[in-house]
Amino acid sequence: MDVPAQEELLKTGKVPLSIVLPTYNESQNIAKMLDSIAGALPAGTAAEIIVVDDNSPDGTGDIASLHGKNINNGKLKIEVVRRQGKLGLSSAILAGVQSASGDIVVVMDGDFSHPPQTIPHMIEELEDSKYDIIVASRYVKGGSIAGWPVKRRLMSKGATKIAKYGLGIQVKDPMSGFFAFRRHIIEGVKFDAIGYKMLLEILVKAKGARVKEVPYTFTNRTAGASKLDSSVMLDYVRAVWKLYRYGRSVAKGEKRASVRFFSKAGRFYTVGASGLLVNFVVSFLFQAVVPELWYLYTTIIGIFFSMTSNFFVNKLWTFEDRDFAAKKTAFQYGMFMGFSSLGALIQLGAVYALVENYHLDYPLALVMAVMAASIGNFLLNKKWTFKEKIWS
Repeated sequence: MDVPAQEELLKTGKVPLSIVLPTYNESQNIAKMLDSIAGALPAGTAAEIIVVDDNSPDGTGDIASLHGKNINNGKLKIEVVRRQGKLGLSSAILAGVQSASGDIVVVMDGDFSHPPQTIPHMIEELEDSKYDIIVASRYVKGGSIAGWPVKRRLMSKGATKIAKYGLGIQVKDPMSGFFAFRRHIIEGVKFDAIGYKMLLEILVKAKGARVKEVPYTFTNRTAGASKLDSSVMLDYVRAVWKLYRYGRSVAKGEKRASVRFFSKAGRFYTVGASGLLVNFVVSFLFQAVVPELWYLYTTIIGIFFSMTSNFFVNKLWTFEDRDFAAKKTAFQYGMFMGFSSLGALIQLGAVYALVENYHLDYPLALVMAVMAASIGNFLLNKKWTFKEKIWS
């Protein structure tokens, strides 16, 4: 496509490609990012970059607007969507997608953790293949992560496992914030825009969408501050829970054993997450009240309380067993506590190893240990405590 034709497209407000760039306090990166995207796009590509700024106090939106005018090279249109506060990453992406006019939409971060040089490969895969979604992946062959500490890697892996097992997603990097998709696949999809990974919603709700992952190297930011904090992680848990409930409502009456299995696994791990909260609250309460108590002792107390609450919730909800005859319930409770105790030993060993040998913070070590013990708990309790076939 020649330059006059590109300019004509831009005047109509219609372009083949839209790139959504959510920002908050990215004044140190945004101008270079816009230049880098402009330089990475294939020659002859008419496109728009939609910067969605959450009222950054450092003036990111103003910088993007001014710099966008300087980039005007006949093929790019820069649009800045200004929002009235820090409303969240996923909702920012949704606002950008709603403003986009392209048939292909690319979503990426504005801090250079997602290399613009990968965009042409993603566009090419969409245009020349049968796929509807292209995920830039850190976890397929050829992908990698540069500059992350062990703690951040473990958190990412943990969140990925929750998405895969809790929601039944087969993509290796469902937590990627760098992806491209054909716009038509989200028509009619209602987004909740909770949390920080909109890709999860698309993967769950865009039924029948064909997905391919391409490798890239994630590079930790060198300028600006990371947006990952406790509120972001809490939003992620909320998002997974809502998506899980969505999947349950869609799959109601499902007869396939695989779907039933993953549905119950999702419920079991959701209960485990609630038990984790009980574990945390009780453990830290005892640690606060009795500070001289060794952290492993407070962990044991927290485990007991969480195991008991997990048993009753799993009996009622996960395995839908409402027979509370005293003998049967006592037997099930004993079996559940026995298997959970085995998992607890694994958990204790993992907590000790992660804290003492790898010097991780206690809260993070606790999360990782609980996750490590949960798989065996589910399978053993499914078969022996609640007398169900494993694959059902």
